[in-house]
Amino acid sequence: MEQYSSKVMEHFTSPKNVGEIENPSGVGHVGNPVCGDIMELYIKVDDKEVVTDAKFKTFGCGAAIATSSMVTEMIIGKTVDEAEKVSNRAVTEALGGLPKVKMHCSVLAEEALKKAIDDYRERSKDEKNNKDNKG
Repeated sequence: MEQYSSKVMEHFTSPKNVGEIENPSGVGHVGNPVCGDIMELYIKVDDKEVVTDAKFKTFGCGAAIATSSMVTEMIIGKTVDEAEKVSNRAVTEALGGLPKVKMHCSVLAEEALKKAIDDYRERSKDEKNNKDNKG
């Protein structure tokens, strides 16, 4: 276990923001068929486009859980546009690094985030179109 930083171990043993958001603004679901990791990331966005909450459910190794936990911590309080710029590299750096064989976990976290934001934008567009059509 020495290959993991203390930050990775902290987020693995005591992950932050675990769970599901009821009525989320967006959901990102990704998986890696090679290693079997599955991540689901939920975001709640307010009317000013600020991520007010983020939660995750991850089935996978310690690095997958740690990167999921860290990405939620990094995006809460950011605007959607700011959150969208969070990269797998930023997640890895915030965790104090990952072994090369576990870098795919940070990529999954970034992909789950991007999908959650895409889902949020799609839902927002549909909501706006429904309002426009009723108006």
